[in-house]
Amino acid sequence: MRKLLLIALVFTFSFQVNAQVQAPQPSPFSKVEQKVGLTDVTFEYSRPGVKGRTVFGNMVPYGKLWRAGANNNTKITFSTDVTVDGQTLEAGSYAIYIIPNKENWEVFFYTDTANWGLPAKWDDAKVAAKTTVKVYELPFNVETFTIDINNLTNNGGTLEFIWEKTYAGVPFSVPTENAVLASIEKTMAGPNAGDYYAAASYYLEEGKDINQAKVWIDKVIELSNGEPKFWHLRKQALIYAKAGDKKGAIKAAKASLEGAKAAGNADYVKMNTESIAAWSK
Repeated sequence: MRKLLLIALVFTFSFQVNAQVQAPQPSPFSKVEQKVGLTDVTFEYSRPGVKGRTVFGNMVPYGKLWRAGANNNTKITFSTDVTVDGQTLEAGSYAIYIIPNKENWEVFFYTDTANWGLPAKWDDAKVAAKTTVKVYELPFNVETFTIDINNLTNNGGTLEFIWEKTYAGVPFSVPTENAVLASIEKTMAGPNAGDYYAAASYYLEEGKDINQAKVWIDKVIELSNGEPKFWHLRKQALIYAKAGDKKGAIKAAKASLEGAKAAGNADYVKMNTESIAAWSK
């Protein structure tokens, strides 16, 4: 009898373990990762849907703290210090909370990220940064709450919150320029061709001293032992053109064109051909 009872208990336990139901979450988890300049930015949040409801001013009341998503608090992580509305957020993770209003949103970066939804007790001392941003009405409906990172430059971007017909964006900046300039200064003591190329490219893209960029890109070609890469020559052509040396730019572009043809790279063939035509006018 005891043996039969034991078998019955084991069977019942096994059934309960194997009978666990797996189903989609009403507000699915999402993770967004984006490189901004040299900074890694990561969002982790859950995404509720409109589902026929009126969201802002109803399901999410105006003037009251909202967790900017569902389930666990929405979390953002920065790999370096960043700046929001003149305030420095140190590298690390923050919960994002929002007080939505009809015309604007108050956005809070909160140091305590271990909350299910809102903190049990709000602590102003844990607000690392706060900003107020304007709200815009969209001409279309967005069913699922969405956080994205757009308007990317080497020096910053915008944290975008989109849901229903509402859009709000929080601009932020990253310390790319200081990091790059420090890196250039450090490596110039003993740089290789890749270092010179990266430095010259950065100066070209950011509109810095173009004559210094010429010095560095010429060094890249010099270190090629007579066999420069066609993309290095292309960069040299662009830098020379930016510096006003069309003759030098055309010469470099023609060399890049020949290298691109030999490598079968149609994109560089097209770019160089168009540039030579433009600079020859």
